[in-house]
Amino acid sequence: MNRFLSNFTPVLFWVMLHLLLLLPVHSHGSPETSFVRSTGKNFVLNGRLLHVNGFNSYWLMWVASDTDQRHKVTSAFKEAADHGLNVARTWAFNDGNGYHALQTSPGVYDEQVFQALDFVICEAQKYGIKLILSFVNNYKDFGGRAQYVQWENNATGLQISEDDFYTNPTVKSYYKNHVNRIMTRNNSLNGVVYKDDPTIFAWELINEPRCQIDPSGRTVQRWVKEMASYVKSIDSNHLLEVGMEGFYGDSVPIRKQFNPNGLEFGTDFITINQLPGIDFATVHAYPDSWLAGSDDKVQLLFLKKWMKVHIKDATKVLKKPILFAEFGKSYKDPGYNISERNKFYKTVYENIYKAAKTGKVGGGGLFWQLVAEGMESLADGYEIVLSQNPSTAALVSFQSRRLSALDL
Repeated sequence: MNRFLSNFTPVLFWVMLHLLLLLPVHSHGSPETSFVRSTGKNFVLNGRLLHVNGFNSYWLMWVASDTDQRHKVTSAFKEAADHGLNVARTWAFNDGNGYHALQTSPGVYDEQVFQALDFVICEAQKYGIKLILSFVNNYKDFGGRAQYVQWENNATGLQISEDDFYTNPTVKSYYKNHVNRIMTRNNSLNGVVYKDDPTIFAWELINEPRCQIDPSGRTVQRWVKEMASYVKSIDSNHLLEVGMEGFYGDSVPIRKQFNPNGLEFGTDFITINQLPGIDFATVHAYPDSWLAGSDDKVQLLFLKKWMKVHIKDATKVLKKPILFAEFGKSYKDPGYNISERNKFYKTVYENIYKAAKTGKVGGGGLFWQLVAEGMESLADGYEIVLSQNPSTAALVSFQSRRLSALDL
């Protein structure tokens, strides 16, 4: 890229950049046919750099399971594409007997719900958005680790704990079976097997892994190593990430000072992301939740330090792209005002952009969360309807434009 730009005068460069920023944020053109790769510290697509500006919408399959509600999925993708968002992260799980469960018992799937996930993938492709699909939840929402463990307890009469999810052979076999079923699923709408579909950006092993019984991070690390190897044995096309929040562990004790309130959750950002098969690192950022009761100034200062140290480690230690895969600020916080939320978004976006522009490390960010109009029942305080939040939407669009200008 630098060699290319060196042929132009600074004035001409800024003219070109200005013209790029005037282009439409997104055009609904022909879908990509190539898989996203990670090359060194950057994502690459079709031989060009790819920087991510995206969103979380965990609810896509769940809502699409009701065919009368599928227009909300379409609306969310369209609005996202109109603002230049290029990656969506969502759940490829719903375990147990809950509403519109995908896996109702180990190895037993509801075809109607699977067809909803088929629809989500096809709609994402239609709007030029790639998907990060997560295989399981750390929490009880939509089943998660607790449901897998409960299945084993029901079958054996044992009383193993949620943390045994990472070590119990039968539970691990349940998980591997689900991973296999997702990756080898033949999409009922387009006939493409998921592991062969370039619409999928990456797989995620687990949303926000935690392990209370082993704060060192070694239990989760062993599990990630085993499961990453299993995923790659089936699918060598797609990128893989863990789903971590970014908490530091025992491998670099001095880094623990950056964990919010000194918290440890049985993960180690450094050692786990160094494992073979893990293609990029992820970090989440919720200072309003992690530092509850502190003021906006304290939270923003934490955010800046949190991002700075992870960008540094991704650049110098991991030498892999870094994705700030969840971030947000809730309007349910005491004393909330939209200018503080916009300042929060702007800080996240600025740090991502500077790291990419200066060549430190590529990646991007995904805000939590995007919803369509008429979805008040899913309000968690962090949700954003872009059409109803013009000031925040302007920040989102600007980030899309300036990151895409770097994709040369």
